[in-house]
Amino acid sequence: MSRTQMSDNQAPENWMQHIRLETEVFLKRELPDNQTAPRELHEAMRYAVLEGGKRLRSLLCHAAGYLYNAPPETLLVSGAAIELMHASSLVHDDLPAMDNDSLRRARATVHVQYDEATAILVGDALQTQAFITLGHVPLPAARRVLLMAELALAAGSQGMAGGQMIDLISTGSSLNQAELEQMHQMKTGALLRAAVRLGALCGVDTDNKELLALDGYAKAIGLAFQIVDDILDATMDSATIGKTAGKDAKQAKPTYISVIGLDESKKLIALLITQAHAALADYGAKADRLRQLTDVITRRCH
Repeated sequence: MSRTQMSDNQAPENWMQHIRLETEVFLKRELPDNQTAPRELHEAMRYAVLEGGKRLRSLLCHAAGYLYNAPPETLLVSGAAIELMHASSLVHDDLPAMDNDSLRRARATVHVQYDEATAILVGDALQTQAFITLGHVPLPAARRVLLMAELALAAGSQGMAGGQMIDLISTGSSLNQAELEQMHQMKTGALLRAAVRLGALCGVDTDNKELLALDGYAKAIGLAFQIVDDILDATMDSATIGKTAGKDAKQAKPTYISVIGLDESKKLIALLITQAHAALADYGAKADRLRQLTDVITRRCH
């Protein structure tokens, strides 16, 4: 079934799998092949990106674009760019100078599989590849600039990189709930929000009230996603979650579990999901795919 033939009432697992497969095929084609010099770098880039991950950011991009009848090919490119930026952040986050993790997506992290210097270069190259890819989105130049600005803001000091810095300097200290929320809205939430906004901006040419409801949705699911991650780290084993479990407590990192406890964390997730659904109320059935993705986020800890 082609993208243009996808049914509006297609079962959630079917449309999600369809987008995941399309994204994987596109990324395989978009990334430099490992026969192109420098072969070692390109091999490691492909290792970091391909054959792993939930592709949640790409799914969010497609689901948000669906609200505004965005051309499917624009969503494919934009979703892939988000996934490249996300992969870049994971490679850097896993480095010994950051989270010092040896397991990601149930296999060795890039610096373990190759070496630290290669991992640094992989993260750098994937970040630039994200913008190279987004620059090819088949939209007018002004819209492409808008999309690239959204992605840059999400990845920079006011977004993902800034959140990681707060995480680093907060290790071993205590944060209150408001400070913890700010950190995670930057570190995790910013790129999830960008995924939603890029999808919408592929179909609508405004950055004002049209996107306010989607911003509310993205803020709620971004925070819920991180709280679920905190719960998984504290309650599951490494084999189940595909990365090293229990490392937050070992590294004395502030988490929702350490700040408000497990039961309150679960209550907060439920509240955030209610807020996410409320933000989509005016969109009707057209927003069902975004609603379905809230379930993908929350059922990971059940």
